[in-house]
Amino acid sequence: MRIPFEYAVIRIMPRIERGELLNVGVILYCQQRDYLSVLTRLDPDRLLALDPAADLGALRVALHGWETTCDGDTDAAVARMKHGERFRWMVAPRSTIIQPGAVHMGLTEEPAAEHRRLLAALVA
Repeated sequence: MRIPFEYAVIRIMPRIERGELLNVGVILYCQQRDYLSVLTRLDPDRLLALDPAADLGALRVALHGWETTCDGDTDAAVARMKHGERFRWMVAPRSTIIQPGAVHMGLTEEPAAEHRRLLAALVA
C-alpha cells in the first residue's frame, strides 16, 4: 500500500547576489510512518565552481546542524516538536545561504527507500 509523504530539497546559495543554487540534500516527512529525516551530500567541486571562496567546513557543520535538528538531537525547543511540526519549521522559507526548496508530495511504500532515491535523483 502506497502512503503519502512530503519532501523538500535543501539548497546552498553560496553567493546570494548571483542567485545560483546547488542541491545538497533532501528532507522527507511521512506522517503515517512517523518518519522524518534529512539526507545530505555536499559535492565540494560543484560548490567551489560556484564560489571558489566558499567555506566548506562551515557549510558541512551547518548541514550537520540540519540533520541533528531533524533528528531532535539538540537542546533547542525544536527538539520537543512533533515530527510534522519540526518538518514545517525546517521547510519554512528563509534568507540564508542554506535554504529549503518548495515542498512536494508523493506516494511511496517505503519512506526511507524513497528518501534515498530522491537524494540520488535530485542531489547526486
